[in-house]
Amino acid sequence: MRVVAIGGGTGLSTLLRGLKHYVARRRQESERHPISDLAAIVTVTDDGGSSGRLRREYRVLPPGDIRNCMVALSQDEALLGRLFQYRFHAGRGLRGHSFGNLFLTALSHVTGDFAEAVRVSGEVLAIRGRIFPTTLENVSLEAVMTDGKIVLGETRIAKCGKKIRRLSLRPRHVRPLPEVLEAIRKADIILVGPGSLYTSILPNLLVAGVAEAIEKSSATRIYVANLMTQPGETQGFSLGDHVRVIYGHTRRKLFDWVVASNQLISPEVARRYSRRGAEPVLLDIQELQRLGVRCLLDNLLEEHGVVRHNTTRLAQLLIEEFVDRRAAVL
Repeated sequence: MRVVAIGGGTGLSTLLRGLKHYVARRRQESERHPISDLAAIVTVTDDGGSSGRLRREYRVLPPGDIRNCMVALSQDEALLGRLFQYRFHAGRGLRGHSFGNLFLTALSHVTGDFAEAVRVSGEVLAIRGRIFPTTLENVSLEAVMTDGKIVLGETRIAKCGKKIRRLSLRPRHVRPLPEVLEAIRKADIILVGPGSLYTSILPNLLVAGVAEAIEKSSATRIYVANLMTQPGETQGFSLGDHVRVIYGHTRRKLFDWVVASNQLISPEVARRYSRRGAEPVLLDIQELQRLGVRCLLDNLLEEHGVVRHNTTRLAQLLIEEFVDRRAAVL
């Protein structure tokens, strides 16, 4: 089975960290490792922190989300992964940068091609899969808020604390990396999410041709739901609201299934998140069914003071319910 995962931020790297254990390196591994190809398609609109500084100073695509995906897919997260995630805490000009971001930036100048730098870095880390930026163009996010205010830039949008009426890319027409469309076209399973709706998911789907390719695909198309809402951006959103926003922005019906967690979070953690304006995403199953989407629910929650998807359980569920069953039919 060929699997494509689309997103950004910590959500995509969490998903990849679990799925990599099912990727076959050799043909004889196929029985226990049913994924023959795992392709991650990553947003490149980040303009904050180390990524934003490198983007402005060296005119490269923001490397942060791609670096996180590389580490998640690497065979040796203990050593090389830690090296790529190492962040400098002192030094004029170095402070705040991660080694992996600097490595990708330097390699993109050496090769003259950011996509090639990503490929070579993947070889260094011996990743189980392939990673593609959605586009090689210098793209930014623009949001129109419900009060009519226009906010430019991912960081400003996230910090604005207001609800978004409409999100778009600047420039408006952004060409995708050809390998992105090819991976979607050949996919048996397409996974979108988990991740921030407006800053990790939609930026990929608004790149020209990407949503259209997903809609036309014969793959099983799955939206992996977020566990919590985000202050301002998706405050008060149900799962159906997330799907409706995606359909409204792309003007396409993209999903066959939604996978979500049905485990309640602890009251103490719920109160902590509530003070920040975040709450569990409401599972409005009937509304999702009206949207033509089937639901698969399971306990996918992991709590260690913060709420995260359990990478092992999520990957196992996706493999058993979608990859293995589709493989059996074929």
